[in-house]
Amino acid sequence: MANKRFAPKVKIKKGDTVVVIAGRDKGSEGEVLQVIADKNRAVVSGINIVKKHNKPTAETPGGINSIPAPIHISNLMLKDPKSGNPTRIGRKLVDGKLQRYSKESGEIIK
Repeated sequence: MANKRFAPKVKIKKGDTVVVIAGRDKGSEGEVLQVIADKNRAVVSGINIVKKHNKPTAETPGGINSIPAPIHISNLMLKDPKSGNPTRIGRKLVDGKLQRYSKESGEIIK
């Protein structure tokens, strides 16, 4: 388990559209399916696809399935809602609530 005292704030949430900026799938984009905050990883649809060998059970026939594996959040950047380019995330107080915003366009994210 990562050291909670020095863990960075996870700025990516489930449902966000992200762009991969490093690694085997660099340049591709997908939707975040799951965020694993304590390991600083996220599962993104269509990114980091690996083969999973499943044994047959009473319900499933088994076989080799392709599933998305977790990728480190440092290799992901949020897609700007206005321009579509990768952008950094900031937080600002809007109507008494902290809102995420795009550093590139200044647009509020969801």
